[in-house]
Amino acid sequence: MWQLFQFPLCPFSRKVRLILAEKGVAHELVRENPWDRRDEFMDLNPAGETPVLVETEQGITLIGSQPIAEYFDETVDKMPMIHGNAVMRAEIRRLVEWFDEKLFREVVEPMMVERMRKRLVSHESPDTRILREAMRVANNHLDYVDYLLDHRRWMAGPGLSLADFTAAAHISVIDYLGALDWRGHKPTKDWYAVMKSRPAFRPLLGERMEVIVPPNHYDKVDF
Repeated sequence: MWQLFQFPLCPFSRKVRLILAEKGVAHELVRENPWDRRDEFMDLNPAGETPVLVETEQGITLIGSQPIAEYFDETVDKMPMIHGNAVMRAEIRRLVEWFDEKLFREVVEPMMVERMRKRLVSHESPDTRILREAMRVANNHLDYVDYLLDHRRWMAGPGLSLADFTAAAHISVIDYLGALDWRGHKPTKDWYAVMKSRPAFRPLLGERMEVIVPPNHYDKVDF
């Protein structure tokens, strides 16, 4: 069986968990705190980053959310993630890159550092200036997602795709950390409610990090 080395509030781990669940790939979760830099984990991925997926019997080690996503899209027919014509596939990949790089760098990462890592690891107080800026930028990202969903059924076009699961994984972490103001973002809120209602999403919404409590609406589909 596959073993997924993951961290619960890592959006890239969440992205892979959603994909594996949607495709019906049996796996077990292994909690990995990246800051611990365990020797065994560093042997799997010298970068010390989650997620890493391992199948010991077959001798397969897959590293990184996008390589893992594309591996299973090529090997499991169920629930295709990157589909359509060349233009559609390019748009899916563009948006995956947008959320994995731009949204993560500008919002998710600073929120995780200030509201999670400082509390769990370094025992420092968060920098309120950084938090305010990340929340402001998060609102700008929601404006962009509103725009996309005003013109499309799903994030990248008429069909549910890897872009939707990638966006939902990142947004779920931001929402857990209490950094989203959903007021004035009905298109994104309605889309996210649909994503949250999928069976693949329920295990994520049911998890809780030690000492960090999400907002009351976090696990509610009707929020």
